[in-house]
Amino acid sequence: AQSVTQLDSQVSVSEEAPVLLRCNYSSSVSVYLFWYVQYPNQGLQFLLKYLSGPTLVKGINGFEAEFKKSETSFHLRKPSAHISDTAEYFCAVSDTVPETAEELDTNLLRC
Repeated sequence: AQSVTQLDSQVSVSEEAPVLLRCNYSSSVSVYLFWYVQYPNQGLQFLLKYLSGPTLVKGINGFEAEFKKSETSFHLRKPSAHISDTAEYFCAVSDTVPETAEELDTNLLRC
């Protein structure tokens, strides 16, 4: 079994300040990690994923996340936050790779 823990229930930052959203995972097998975003009055949207290879992953709108196996972390960050980034962010883990990351069952989301 695998799980994720999001350590920040709410984060407030100033316009153009850096932002960090922390995600730690636990698993006894290799994992695939994902970040999703839900803007106000909108559905869940895929943001970025780590499957393998380079550990620094670039996503949309200037977001990035770094997979650190030794720390079991996949923290999301953005160097310069904007008011348009106001949303809920969800970290997800899976031990299988879906056809596309966008098809990842939202039942896998664990907050």
